Amino acid sequence: MNSTSTRRLTVAALTALAVVGTATACGSGSGSGGTKAADSGTYTVWDPYPQFAGGSAWVKLLDACGTRAGVKIKRTGFDTSDLPNKALLAAQQDNSPDVLVVDNPVVSTLAEAGVLTTTADTKLDTSAVNPNLLAAGQSGGTTYGTPIGANTLALYYNKKVLKAAGVDIASVRDWPSLTAALGKVKKAGKKGITFSAIGTEEGSFQFLPWFWGAGAHLTALDSTQAVSALSLWKGWLDQGYAPNSVLNNTQTTSWQEFATGDYAFSENGTWQLANAKKAGLDYGVLPIPGAAAGTAPAPTGGEFVTIPVQGDTGRYAAARKLATCLTSTQNLYDTDTTLSYVAPTAEVQQKQVAADPGLKPWADAVKAAKGRTSDDLGTKYPRISEQLWKAVQSALSGSKSPKDALDAAQSAVK
Repeated sequence: MNSTSTRRLTVAALTALAVVGTATACGSGSGSGGTKAADSGTYTVWDPYPQFAGGSAWVKLLDACGTRAGVKIKRTGFDTSDLPNKALLAAQQDNSPDVLVVDNPVVSTLAEAGVLTTTADTKLDTSAVNPNLLAAGQSGGTTYGTPIGANTLALYYNKKVLKAAGVDIASVRDWPSLTAALGKVKKAGKKGITFSAIGTEEGSFQFLPWFWGAGAHLTALDSTQAVSALSLWKGWLDQGYAPNSVLNNTQTTSWQEFATGDYAFSENGTWQLANAKKAGLDYGVLPIPGAAAGTAPAPTGGEFVTIPVQGDTGRYAAARKLATCLTSTQNLYDTDTTLSYVAPTAEVQQKQVAADPGLKPWADAVKAAKGRTSDDLGTKYPRISEQLWKAVQSALSGSKSPKDALDAAQSAVK
C-alpha cells in the first residue's frame, strides 16, 4: 500500500463510520487528543478505553510492552465513537498513531480508506486467532489487524421466574420451545423477554442473531428466512411476550428492565456480567438458539489491534512488537478479564473457562459468532444495517408487515 492511498479519505468512508457507530459497551468519555511524538523512540498508541487512566492495568501493560519493544509509549484514550474519525483525519495529515486499537466494524472502512497496513505488510502473526473472529478485520480476503477480544450476545435468564412458571431451561433449544417458555411465563403472571430494537446500530446488532439464526444473509434482507425472524419478534410483541418499550430500548435500558427481576429473559452482552452480579439475581446464560436448534451466530463486538500506514516504514518493526505483546497469551487473558471479553484464541478461552466456569456459555457463543462486516461486506454493511433497523422498527410498530418492511429495506439497499 503506497502513501498516496493513505490520503484517499473519501466522504463515503466518513459517512460509513458515522452510520456504524458502536453497538457494544467499551467505556465512555473523551481523550485529550495526541499526535505522533517527534522523538523516534516514542511510539503513539490510540485506544477506545478512556476509562483507563494512568496507573490502570491497561496503561501499565502498554508501558510494559513498550519497554519490551525498546520504545517509550505515548498513549491517548478516545471515546469509541470519536476514534475512527480521528484516525481518518490523522491519516490525511500523515500523522497516524503507530498502533490503533479500534472497534471491529470500522476496520474495513479504515482499510478501504488506505489508513491501515495489512498483516502481510507488517508480518503480524494471527495464526492462533479463531477464524470467525479474525474475519471481522478482513476485507477483500486481506487481514488488517488482530482482535484483542470479543464480546457478543446471549440470553440472560432469571431462574426464579422460570421456576415459578414451570419452565426447564434445558427444554429451550429452538424458537418454538423458547416461545412456548415465554407463554408459560406470561400465564404465570410474569414478563417474558426484553431486548433492544431501537432505530440505531444497536437495534441491528440485537436482531442479527435471530436473522442469522434463521439462515438469512445480509445480502438478501427480503428472504423468507429474514421474514421469519422479524415475524418472530413481531409475534412476541403481539402476544405480550415482549414489551412495546423494545422499540426505544437501548441495550442499557433493556438491561434495566431485566434487572427489576420481573422478566424471564434478556438479550444482552458480556459487558453486563458485572451488573448481573450486582443486581443480585439468580441468573443463568443461554446462547441464543437458532430457529431449528443449535446456537445462532451472534455479532461480535470488541476491538482490533491495528498498525496504521506510516510514511516511515521503519517504524513497523517496533509497532509489530507492540501489537504482538498486547495480544500475547498472558496479556490477552489479563486484558480480556478486565474488559469482560472472551479471548480470540482457543488457548486463552480455555484458560478463562477453567478460571470461571460461568464463562462457558459466552465462550460457546463467541465460537459461533460472526463479524458484522464478514462475508466480504466491508463498507457495504453500514447501509445494509440502517435499512435493517428501519425494517425492524416498521414491523414492530405495526406500520408495515414484516414482509413489506424487509422488501422495502432490500429495495433501498439496491
